[in-house]
Amino acid sequence: MELRQIKGNTWVAEAMEYIPFYKLDDSRCILLDTGLLEEREELEQALLSQGLRPVGVLCSHAHVDHCANSGYFQQKYGTKIALTAPEAAMCVNILTLKCYFLTLPPDMVARESSCMVHTPDVIIPPEDGPFSFCGAQFQILHTPGHSAGHICVITPDNVCYTADALLSHTMLGAKLPYNLSHQAAIDSREKLRGLNCARYIMAHRGTCSQEEVEGLIEENQALIRRRAEEILALIVRPMSASQINEAVCIQDELFTKKPRRALRFERNVRFFMEYLTDRGLLETTCKNGIVYYRRPEGTEPVST
Repeated sequence: MELRQIKGNTWVAEAMEYIPFYKLDDSRCILLDTGLLEEREELEQALLSQGLRPVGVLCSHAHVDHCANSGYFQQKYGTKIALTAPEAAMCVNILTLKCYFLTLPPDMVARESSCMVHTPDVIIPPEDGPFSFCGAQFQILHTPGHSAGHICVITPDNVCYTADALLSHTMLGAKLPYNLSHQAAIDSREKLRGLNCARYIMAHRGTCSQEEVEGLIEENQALIRRRAEEILALIVRPMSASQINEAVCIQDELFTKKPRRALRFERNVRFFMEYLTDRGLLETTCKNGIVYYRRPEGTEPVST
């Protein structure tokens, strides 16, 4: 795992995603997220090879690719963990974690993600602004949408870690981008405009400058609206959620044979259906106890 300097004391560990960290000195650092469970040993060894011990984790949100190793570092090194209240609540036990996985049964959640269960040492305040943590002063920007308590973090080097609030250019071909609330995520991305940060780090392997970020925000917004429009176009008659999900999987050739992946597709399609329903582009009816979705008469396609 390569460690790369972004600016000043702000670095990234280049894993399956980018895991930023801030060096307090030659022996201590603060991680901004901790990556996937299977990356634990590699991340730990990469830090140790540079003589670094993680004294803090300022976690962007409680998803399995962002906080799977937080509890491990907390127990082994006494690392202080900071989360927002909504994200901390999800990590209480397996049933609260199921609120994130939604469609997965509890035993499957336990097998795949029990490593996420832990209690943070610090709850991040709910307001945007300065946040002192483990001897360094960060800026917190609350950006819910991808998850309920997602945050972006600006390091003392004026580098913004957008985590999953913003997709990098390499991810803009995503067929089913995940957001708990697409509208909240759209609103949160607007908060990233005009920050005037020196660099921006996206969790899923991307960095950009202040000059580039405005265009990237526009492309992210367009992606969600375009995918919503494509799903809406498939609903040519009253259809159940299962029928819509199947139509999307056929159109996008999401032909997995793994039930847990299929359940995630179902969840992600449903979030688009909710977005379309909230915008008045879908309406619901019931027949034989089943909810059907249909386009209201005279509905125009989603604007991109």
